[in-house]
Amino acid sequence: MSPQAIRNYDDAGILPPTERTESGYRRYTPLHAQALRAFLALRRGHGHQQAMEIMRATNLGEVDSAYRLIDATHIALRTERDTRTQVAAALSTLSTTPPPPIRGRPLTVGELAHRIGVHPATLRTWETEGILHPDRNRATGYREYGPTCVRDAEIARQLRRGGYPLPQVAQFLNALREAGGAEALTDFLNSWQHRLTTRSRDLLTGAAQFDAYLTMLDQP
Repeated sequence: MSPQAIRNYDDAGILPPTERTESGYRRYTPLHAQALRAFLALRRGHGHQQAMEIMRATNLGEVDSAYRLIDATHIALRTERDTRTQVAAALSTLSTTPPPPIRGRPLTVGELAHRIGVHPATLRTWETEGILHPDRNRATGYREYGPTCVRDAEIARQLRRGGYPLPQVAQFLNALREAGGAEALTDFLNSWQHRLTTRSRDLLTGAAQFDAYLTMLDQP
């Protein structure tokens, strides 16, 4: 790490206050070194901004605020973990009881609405939210829902029944499209689980380094 990076972290309040020599040089101690270790470890699990706020609050003596920030990350991770589990269950339901395939021309908005049991206005709302991307008939201008769009609508219906907000449904389906479609569902879910596991471990590592820093702060 460069000396300038250390100065930047110091100026940002990530490190505890430093003393200066008579010539103006900063003097760092093992406490500062541990503060830096704690920040770098926290950053992996909480992200740069959150880790910086945790360290700032601690160095200002507002440890309870730091704990609240840490709690917020764990709550968000728990929510995401539950979401992944429920999404996997919803997709499993789709894979074990797949809808009949589309035969012939694409479906109209009314036909798709009837197929999945929603109101046509719901499909238009999903389109506005970026959940569905139907084609348009060049002659009539009407929406046309092909096999991929029908699959996305089926998944969206399952997720909405599970209580997921529209932005979260759109985010999931965008990630699914980037993963390569329905055939990549298993890889997508496994990758999601791997990210959750990695982040959980990073949070544990950050907690250990942060605890070591708090222990040093408590010492006279």
